[in-house]
Amino acid sequence: MAQLLSDSDIQSKLSSLSGWSLDGKKISKTYEFKDFVEAINFVNRLVEPAEASGHHPDIHVSYNKVIIELTSHDAGGLTESDFEMAKVISGI
Repeated sequence: MAQLLSDSDIQSKLSSLSGWSLDGKKISKTYEFKDFVEAINFVNRLVEPAEASGHHPDIHVSYNKVIIELTSHDAGGLTESDFEMAKVISGI
């Protein structure tokens, strides 16, 4: 099982991620697109890196908005894997 990060580690890592915010035991970011098709195309581009890392975000789609939430469910909070995945998603 992955090691939970301390509050100070979480704040440090979060400060290096543009647009991501802390919400309890998860980090999240909202993306806005021109329309539904672009939003779904973005979601589809998340599949390969999520599968490759074995770390899957929670995804909420509402027409042209996509909310990504990351937490390590098995660890019960935030781990290094969440921030690694956030960096990958931010680069898409």
